[in-house]
Amino acid sequence: MFRFAKAALNLTGQAARQVRHNSTGNVNFNKKYGNILMVSGAGFCVVVWSYVLTQTGITWNLSPVGKVMPIAWREAEEEEE
Repeated sequence: MFRFAKAALNLTGQAARQVRHNSTGNVNFNKKYGNILMVSGAGFCVVVWSYVLTQTGITWNLSPVGKVMPIAWREAEEEEE
C-alpha cells in the first residue's frame, strides 16, 4: 500500500508542477477551435438524424390515437341462485 500511496503523491506532484509552469498544453485551443467544433458537431448530428428519420424506413408509431380500438365491455355474469 505504501508504494501505491507514494506513486499517487508523485503523480499529483507532477500535475501540480505542470499547472504551475503552464505546460499542460495550448490554453488558446478552445478560443481557436471551440466554435468550429460545436458547429461541426451540431451539423453532424443533424445530418445523421436526418438520414435516420428519412432513409431507414423505421416506423415510429408516435401516437396511438385513432389506431387503438377499445374492447367492448362484458356485462357482469348473472350468478345463479
